[in-house]
Amino acid sequence: MARVTVEDCIDKVDNRFELVLLAGHRARQISQGAPITVPRDNDKNPVVALREIADETLSPDDLKEDLIHSLQKHVEVDEPEADGEAIADQTGAAVAATDAGDAEENITFDRMTEEDLLAGIEGLVPPEKSDDY
Repeated sequence: MARVTVEDCIDKVDNRFELVLLAGHRARQISQGAPITVPRDNDKNPVVALREIADETLSPDDLKEDLIHSLQKHVEVDEPEADGEAIADQTGAAVAATDAGDAEENITFDRMTEEDLLAGIEGLVPPEKSDDY
C-alpha cells in the first residue's frame, strides 16, 4: 500500500489542523497499546493512524470525542439540580426525623469564634529543629 498523505485523509476530516490533532491522538493511543484496525505493513504509529482515518476504520467524530475527553481535567456530571421546594422538603423531612427520634445519634458541631481561633493559632508552637534534615 502506498504511503498515506494528508491529502488522502482530507476528505474525511475537513480541517488539516484537526486531522493532525486526531492522527496524533490516535498514534499516542496505538503506542499505549490500543489495537490497530489496519495492517501495520512496517509503518510507524502516525502513518498507521492516518491510514486508519483514510480507510474509515475509525470514525473521526469518535476520535474527536475521545481527544476532547482525554484533555479534560474536570468533567462535570450532568445531574438535575434540585429546586428550592425539593430542598425545603428534604430539610423538613430531616428535621422531622430528628424530632421523631428516628436518628440513632444526634450530631452537634462545636462553634468557635474568630477570637478563639486566633488564640488557638497563636498558642501553636513550631516543631523543634533536628539535625536529621
